[in-house]
Amino acid sequence: MSKQRRYILLSLLPALALLLVFTFYPFLQGVVMAFQNYVLFDLTNVKFIGLQNFETAFQDAKFLSALENSGYWVFFSLILQFLIGLSLALTLRKNFRGRGVYQGFVFYSWALSGFLIGLIWKWMFNSQIGVINDLLMRTGLIDTRIGFLSDPKWAMTSVIIANVWYGIAFFAIMLLAALQSVPADLYEAAEMDGAGGLRKFVNVTFPYILPTVIATTLLRAIWIFNDPSIIYGLTNGGPAGTTHILSSLMLDKIIYGGDYGMAAAIGVIMILILMLYTVFYLFATRSEKAGDF
Repeated sequence: MSKQRRYILLSLLPALALLLVFTFYPFLQGVVMAFQNYVLFDLTNVKFIGLQNFETAFQDAKFLSALENSGYWVFFSLILQFLIGLSLALTLRKNFRGRGVYQGFVFYSWALSGFLIGLIWKWMFNSQIGVINDLLMRTGLIDTRIGFLSDPKWAMTSVIIANVWYGIAFFAIMLLAALQSVPADLYEAAEMDGAGGLRKFVNVTFPYILPTVIATTLLRAIWIFNDPSIIYGLTNGGPAGTTHILSSLMLDKIIYGGDYGMAAAIGVIMILILMLYTVFYLFATRSEKAGDF
């Protein structure tokens, strides 16, 4: 081995060591725990139990409810974040007075933590002193205050609204960067062909930013699926577990039950779901052809 290759290998060793210690070892340990009876309050009875944790999970009504909620949580959050973020990006691409202030206002939410956003929206949704109920009452849209976070009919919708507000900034930032990279001569050629605003967007803008759209929607769906912080800040999974998603239920098993085996099994199920989603999504979008005109 040459000196240059040895130097490169030695330079990579610290990073590889960190990955092994803080990423791969915990991951493998978690997979092992998924097949064990590993309860924090009964460490003398840790033993291999095969697929029992997985069987228990799929027989648990809370798990099935969290699995269903995860689908709603990701689908509606992702669609609304993308559509609103794209609209804002198209607006911010134009030069207008106060554009910088407007950009700062749009990107503000991305600077906050998910848990903090959950607490902010918790106060806004409060049935007694929340600003949302107050505005609805003042405008005459409702006669009695709504328990957005205490009513099972409204709770899931409320946490999705908070999550949509949080994620709009991500799409606005990424799509604005992609829009600003579209060559101006493509628009000039489209105008010469008599294309209007809608045709230019469909035939020029969207195909050009399609690789960014595919990458951002894929990443954001994974982040939304894995992130329980807003739900914990808003409802902590309530009322009666109706707003739990898989990631928040997994934390619940650890924090309140100390059941690391069941939590690890839920984590493994989440990994499998994300792997299937990623393969299906990349195949369905044919990402290798994205951006071709």
